[in-house]
Amino acid sequence: MDIPVKVPFYARIALIFIGLFAFVFTMHIGQHIILPILYATLMAILLNPLVNYLVRKKIKRVIAISIAVALTLILVSGILYVISTQASLFSETYPQLKEKVRLATAELVKWVSDNFRIKRLSINTWINETQSESIDDFEIGKQLSAVGQTLIIGMLLPVYIFLILYYKPLLLEFIRRLFQAEHRVAVEKVLTGTKKIIQTYLTGLVFEMIIVAVLNSAGLLLLGIDYAIILGIIGAVLNLIPYIGGVVGTLLPMTIAFVTKDSMSYPILVFCVYIFIQFIDNNFIIPKIVASRVQLNALTSIIAVLIGGALWGVSGMFLSIPLTAVIKIIFDHVEPLKPWGFLLGNIVPTTSRFAFGKRKKV
Repeated sequence: MDIPVKVPFYARIALIFIGLFAFVFTMHIGQHIILPILYATLMAILLNPLVNYLVRKKIKRVIAISIAVALTLILVSGILYVISTQASLFSETYPQLKEKVRLATAELVKWVSDNFRIKRLSINTWINETQSESIDDFEIGKQLSAVGQTLIIGMLLPVYIFLILYYKPLLLEFIRRLFQAEHRVAVEKVLTGTKKIIQTYLTGLVFEMIIVAVLNSAGLLLLGIDYAIILGIIGAVLNLIPYIGGVVGTLLPMTIAFVTKDSMSYPILVFCVYIFIQFIDNNFIIPKIVASRVQLNALTSIIAVLIGGALWGVSGMFLSIPLTAVIKIIFDHVEPLKPWGFLLGNIVPTTSRFAFGKRKKV
């Protein structure tokens, strides 16, 4: 007769932390392999309804998958073409922009020197040293290597998407066989919930990006800001990064307005326009289009974004919300993990059974 071994609490905690460390370390060092597969999986889930629709129209599955992937490539290529066209206009006026940056920097140095009693020579020396350190830290070899890896991933991504869609029945059957019969109902609920959340979330993000890009570009065009279209598109893309992207997307057009315009009122007007757009986005677009299916509280979302950024950079920030939502679905369907799913959710109880600070009468 086997006697069950009781593991002490401190040993279980140690094993959990060791396992988490090994998992996070593996995710970090294997990001060049893991990230493309994650992106391809998300895109495959998003394209799956289109593939099913084409199959119902008596189109062979291989051809249907090829059409869906081709339409995605055409859409992405069109967006990149618009951005590159606007970027070329930006590069043509780069010398004038550089000169205005130099003049603005000189005026800023003069203002700091006059108001804080600091010698201009000391300020200029510090600026030059900072610039030289930045140039030294910018290793061309590493940057070229990163660009090369990005191009390779860009070429592999359509292949991954095609193969995941093609082998979807095989993958689902593997997951079904992986679990015992009594757990298959819960697994099916997890897979169904994951599919719905990812499809709804990504579709909502696409519509949100389009709406925000139009609003940003229209606001900048009305103010007469240079490069309004590319700044509007960049701001909408950055806005996809939760909490942090909106701040960066606002600072960029404010900087362009400060450099290209003679009056300080333009950066302030740009700030007011972007704050108004953020208000519309946060109170109307996101609740109605994006956040209706991702039931995460704000604290969980912020922590997830920071962890994703530390683990995988910008890609991790973008993936953090859908991956955390998937984790919450898994927690909600596994009995011992349901308290953790409750912790990640946005349902705040009005009362608690714990009465902190109250003493029982003797």
